[in-house]
Amino acid sequence: MLSCKEKSEKPVEKKKLVVEVYETSASGNHLTKVMPFEVQDSTTVITINEAITYQTITGFGGAFTESSAYLLNRLSKKNRDTIINAYFSREGANYSLTRTHMNSCDFSLAQYSYSPVEDDVTLEHFSIEEDRDDLIPMIKDAMAASEDGFNLFASPWTAAPWMKDNKDWVGGKLLPKYYDTWALFFSKYVDAYEAEGIPIWGFTVENEPHGNGNNWESMHYTPKEMTDFVQFHLGPKLEADGHGDKVILGYDQNRAGIKEWVDEMYRDEASSKYFDGTAIHWYESTYDYFPEYLQYAHHKAPDKYLIETEGCIDSEVPAWKDDQWYWSKEATDWGWDWAREEEKYLHPKYAPVNRYARDIIGCMNNWVDGWVDWNMVLDRQGGPNWFKNWCVAPVIVDPDKDEVYFTPLYYTMAHFSKYIRPGAQVIDVAFTDNDLMVTAAKNLDGSIAFVIFNEGMKDKNYELRFRESVINIHLGPQSLQTVIIPTKN
Repeated sequence: MLSCKEKSEKPVEKKKLVVEVYETSASGNHLTKVMPFEVQDSTTVITINEAITYQTITGFGGAFTESSAYLLNRLSKKNRDTIINAYFSREGANYSLTRTHMNSCDFSLAQYSYSPVEDDVTLEHFSIEEDRDDLIPMIKDAMAASEDGFNLFASPWTAAPWMKDNKDWVGGKLLPKYYDTWALFFSKYVDAYEAEGIPIWGFTVENEPHGNGNNWESMHYTPKEMTDFVQFHLGPKLEADGHGDKVILGYDQNRAGIKEWVDEMYRDEASSKYFDGTAIHWYESTYDYFPEYLQYAHHKAPDKYLIETEGCIDSEVPAWKDDQWYWSKEATDWGWDWAREEEKYLHPKYAPVNRYARDIIGCMNNWVDGWVDWNMVLDRQGGPNWFKNWCVAPVIVDPDKDEVYFTPLYYTMAHFSKYIRPGAQVIDVAFTDNDLMVTAAKNLDGSIAFVIFNEGMKDKNYELRFRESVINIHLGPQSLQTVIIPTKN
């Protein structure tokens, strides 16, 4: 029973939380600023607690590929500038972490290497000439458009065939007698790109060291082979050449195989010294972001980077100017056809927006500090790709008609990259509805970016609580919102 004093007390009214809400939805919003549209019957309570902190954000972004750069060169200057600004200006997605390929990859026009001369062990003929027409101009244009700057890391798909045991672009292993030559290759790459005025932040050691079904450029490592290469060759060479500040990320493939890799990479202090973090991809499943593996990798090396370095809607020809397709569970991935029978359950049909939003939020909630998309621009076929490995990019173009289509995936990426900036710290969020996915980060300027995703078909009203303030917000079906809480709250 309440005491007389308790009966007479009036409930303390919380202050109204001041926010800005940006929404992308199947109903047609494209990172649109919307009014909170307050409701009073919220059944979901969400509480942001800035006192509990997690990882520091490195950044969000996409990859510079020869295919994307080639397509930009085929567009009018107006459309080229529109795309570059959409990705890199403050008014656009403001990408802060990017990737590119060393030598060719499947999203190149043809196969090439910066070290084409056989048995050139000192790489006297090393040249990035292949990148001058398309790739380098795209990166430089992005740098000019970016007021805040961005970090760029590079990944090799393969060494030149003459350095490998099978003498082929596809598959095979780096011959041990060329380990020092291959380490020198990384150092020369830094020198060549920085001579062009393009700073290199770091590297992944090898894109997909398990291989890719021997379809396009690849080179295989076991965990021990990669760790030995980094510890005894690559790390010391970069250090000796004055590039010891370059970030080295190991692994660079799907999450389910990560345990044996981080166990080997961080096997002792001598190996850990040269690995700055772990790189991962998302192709293991169309819906599962594998939190247990992410947690394992973090706890194995809690002071190292854990970065998603590649993800895309693979094995699909892009839908052109059809936003609804990106919200519908019609897409299939490579696993739909090729996964082993016992793994088919990981590869059902999916909605592309759902896959992006679920994965980025799931990663942020499990210690991942960076998330990098694959190609920034592709054509209506999902290329160009010399292997015809068609994929989807957030921006699709028709160079023959000089037309540009910003898919819902572009706006999905911008919900994170634009509002969660490098140096932000992921903070705790408590909520009561498991149908929703939520995450939050506190930026260096003190603002809070809270992201909430409703992939279901029902309205979800929620009450957002922060410090001593509260606001009720309407979240429609198939909606992604970024709620900005400014420093004045």
